[in-house]
Amino acid sequence: MSLDGTYDDANIFALILQGKIPSMKLYEDDTTFAFLDIMPQTRGHALVISKWSKARNLLEIEDEALAQVMATTKKVATAIRKALNPDGIQIAQFNGAPAGQTIFHLHVHILPRWEGDPKGFAAHGAGAMADKDALQVLAEEIRAQF
Repeated sequence: MSLDGTYDDANIFALILQGKIPSMKLYEDDTTFAFLDIMPQTRGHALVISKWSKARNLLEIEDEALAQVMATTKKVATAIRKALNPDGIQIAQFNGAPAGQTIFHLHVHILPRWEGDPKGFAAHGAGAMADKDALQVLAEEIRAQF
């Protein structure tokens, strides 16, 4: 999928925001939503999305929505750091399928990283589905840091 196109109101993140698909919420305010990735690259892998922007990628997002998403990204990354004490935190954002984007609703990945972890980022679908109960416990640990 190219950088150009029409926003799909049935993409998985839109369906999460509509309450049609469950998610493991970490943080929510009036404009943004953060949740754990169900196919995590690392323990604590989280995603941050805008609740109101219909941007598919960084090139389309409104400046106000981008500022809101990035402020929430910082807030969630800080909570993840407090909860999990990683050695580093990777912030990733992809634009267009050739760049690795698989869901066309702008989103930011927060990946806690530890020394010795493999580097890089695997395309979604390459990893295993996380255990729901383990994600719930992890989400509670992170939410306690807000």
